[in-house]
Amino acid sequence: MTLKQQKIDVTDRVVGKVKNGEMELFLDNTSIGKIQLPGDMTFQLDQRFEVEQRKIFQNVTVTEQPDAKYTDCDDGGWC
Repeated sequence: MTLKQQKIDVTDRVVGKVKNGEMELFLDNTSIGKIQLPGDMTFQLDQRFEVEQRKIFQNVTVTEQPDAKYTDCDDGGWC
């Protein structure tokens, strides 16, 4: 039996994360390299997302007062 080097196409399994002006590349959660992103790059994102200072933000609706109650409770804590 002999061993032979072979190339396997893993392109569809590689994922990237934007970090510090670079695209970090991962395969199965293992870092495999990076791509330097140009300073004048443009992003085409879904309308719920936007880019500011090379960071990607998601626009979401959040509750401002999460502890607010729908009913008033008496002093004893009963509603």
